[in-house]
Amino acid sequence: MKKYIGDKAFYKMVLAITIPMIIQNGFTNFVSLLDNIMVGRIGTEQMSGVAIANQLMLVFNITIFGAVSGASIFGAQYYGMGDREGVRNTFRFKLVISSLLAAVAVAVFVLKGETLIQFYLNEEEGGRNVGDTLIYGRDYLWVMLLGLLPYAIAQSYASTLRDTGETKLPMKAGIAAVVVNLVLNYILIFGKFGAPELGVTGAAIATVISRFVEMLIILIAVHGKHRVTDMIEGTYRHFRIPLPLMGKITVTGLPLLVNESLWSMGMAVMNQCYSVRGLDVVAAINICTTATNLFNVVFMSLGSAIAIVVGQMLGAGETEKAVDTDRKMIVFSVLSCVLIGLALALCSPWIPYLYKTETEVRQLAAQLLLISACCMPIHAFNHAAYFTMRSGGKTFITFLFDSVYVWVINIPLAYCLAHFTRMPIQPLYLSCLLIDLIKCIIGFILIKKRAWVNKIVA
Repeated sequence: MKKYIGDKAFYKMVLAITIPMIIQNGFTNFVSLLDNIMVGRIGTEQMSGVAIANQLMLVFNITIFGAVSGASIFGAQYYGMGDREGVRNTFRFKLVISSLLAAVAVAVFVLKGETLIQFYLNEEEGGRNVGDTLIYGRDYLWVMLLGLLPYAIAQSYASTLRDTGETKLPMKAGIAAVVVNLVLNYILIFGKFGAPELGVTGAAIATVISRFVEMLIILIAVHGKHRVTDMIEGTYRHFRIPLPLMGKITVTGLPLLVNESLWSMGMAVMNQCYSVRGLDVVAAINICTTATNLFNVVFMSLGSAIAIVVGQMLGAGETEKAVDTDRKMIVFSVLSCVLIGLALALCSPWIPYLYKTETEVRQLAAQLLLISACCMPIHAFNHAAYFTMRSGGKTFITFLFDSVYVWVINIPLAYCLAHFTRMPIQPLYLSCLLIDLIKCIIGFILIKKRAWVNKIVA
């Protein structure tokens, strides 16, 4: 059992890195759930419109994550070997690439945002007004464009801080941002304290303001009088990134960037397949996804911790220690999610009653939540396997393992079941989750072969 279970010092080390991320992500997703409930109190069409717009925003958010993660592979290993200039150069790369991606995203959403929303609106059903749903989604999306650049900058800083083991500042900034978001949502959505009642537009304005708050807190803490780290001090003295390093980051990180983009687009396509079953399903999937994300923070944060801890060990040349640590962290993640999944299953009948929506939508959402709870350990293992391979710079393998799998296996299955059968959404959704058992087998083989054990910095 010692091969799979660590000692007290091991879990103390893991939790010291993971808990701040769990708190930040948990708090963020909890407020996201409350936001979702507030919009859901207005009506089903408003909730569906915002859910569709947020599905498109998720593509941008995950793409930014992929862009900074590619450089973070190098950042964590540079920090592990004590190379400050290496950390600064990877940070400069993150700022440049994430800002460019924000500009591209604004252009795409301005030109094609309404068309993209329409892909999710297939029919008018049960008195639902598809035209209203389109208007709500479009209005929400256009306001959200103002928050893309501050989000990109904040993520560049936060990921670099995590590379150096500093997870508390991103946590504090994230919590402050979601508190601002929650308070402003209440004021602007419902028109409290003399403010105008703006509905979904108010929800978007609140989110944009919170993005600026998060960015400013991090900037002040990093560059202000009382600096939290000196690792990226002097970044703006010049922006000359060594060409060999830029080439390495691009070659190693490009598959990761493409992977995250294709994966997030794949999730959007999967939800579009589910939406063929009607707007009730769109609303139920939204409730299920928002609530499940709150419970998923454990394995999501443990995956990020694997990338940091194992990456630093590989950078320091501690190969066997990295292998042992990775194995124990994977086991810890899966076992934790057995308990978290049980908690979600117990809560699944009650969560939909937080929404002001129809009985059919609530019942459907509860069933989808139960399915998600049962499959959580599967997601935990796949997530841990993904970050294990990423920590050693094996980004092309992660590209095949993650996004290629989604487009070659998950999406064809979802499309065929949605368009060529009359299968209800419950077994359809379950089938699309259980197919990831094949991915678990592939991940286990890749980890066992130790192809990811690799030091990529000199």
